[in-house]
Amino acid sequence: MSRRSSKRSKWLIVLLLVAAVGGYWALQPGGVLRKSSDPTAVQSGGWKERAETGDADAQLQLGRAYYEGKGVVQSYAEAAKWYRKAAEQGLTSAQLTIGRMFENGDGVLKDAAQAVAWYRKAAEQGDASGQYNLGLMIAKEQGAPKDFVEAYKWANLAAAQGQPSAKELRSVLEKRMTPEEIAEAQRRSVAFVPKKTR
Repeated sequence: MSRRSSKRSKWLIVLLLVAAVGGYWALQPGGVLRKSSDPTAVQSGGWKERAETGDADAQLQLGRAYYEGKGVVQSYAEAAKWYRKAAEQGLTSAQLTIGRMFENGDGVLKDAAQAVAWYRKAAEQGDASGQYNLGLMIAKEQGAPKDFVEAYKWANLAAAQGQPSAKELRSVLEKRMTPEEIAEAQRRSVAFVPKKTR
């Protein structure tokens, strides 16, 4: 018997034993096979247990699992709960997603001001998508007062990082601004220093 088929045989025996014992089983992070009475914890790859202990990365992954319905029953409300927890710990990808959920009303009440608040948190950490989304919301007067100087600042910062839609937004704003306003927005862009929370 070859070494490869021997290894395959061992895994087959393990799987048969697991099936015979019953319950919910899953290969957890780190390669540990574990039984659980919670099918959600198992189906979501073991992220739930870690998320419940405050692990921001696990909270993000669990939010994504619920948002996409991968390994769990799809639930925007449950996704929002976990994305928010990760966002509160400073994960920009979670901040962007919960911001988008508030902007669109996915699993939460539609709330442009909340969307702006979450986009701002990501933007202030230097995230180009957060900067673009924040600039766009301010330019459209959604969730924040219209302020072309501030909108341009955020679009300019995002464009400097290669965010293609930000370049277009910046061009649109330039057509509506005075040279003095553009100069002020550029001054604010140069003075910007990202905050790091993680």
